[in-house]
Amino acid sequence: MSEEPPTLTPDVHRAVINLALAHVPHESCGLFAGPPGSMYVDTFFPIENVAPPERRREIYTLDGVGQLDAEKSADAAGSSILGVMHSHTHTLAYPSPTDVADAARFDEFGVWVFLIVSLEHPEPYMRAFRINGDVIKEVPVAVEPG
Repeated sequence: MSEEPPTLTPDVHRAVINLALAHVPHESCGLFAGPPGSMYVDTFFPIENVAPPERRREIYTLDGVGQLDAEKSADAAGSSILGVMHSHTHTLAYPSPTDVADAARFDEFGVWVFLIVSLEHPEPYMRAFRINGDVIKEVPVAVEPG
């Protein structure tokens, strides 16, 4: 696991923000990838939120087929999945108890970075975290100049 902070390309940053805005009032989600062993994020895979419709304002569930397709595409490109992105449409960019439980289930070793885009204010903002058990550690996130 790389300890360096994630750095997004401008295209990935734009795609993540646009996806979050496109799905308001529901949460959006996706996986991001880059070269193995690094935290350089050069690929974003939007994935459908398949949480029950009445809960999509407050939780996300990655579509399993979309997740597998993203993992296959990353493998074929020689990339690694580095983390998951999702949006909070009306709360701050901080992992909710549901986010922490999901991290424990899907990333039991705390390898992934969890990128959260908050739309609670007029200007979207993002923060990144590593979640290992119930330990939440914020990591800086940067956008490559472009």
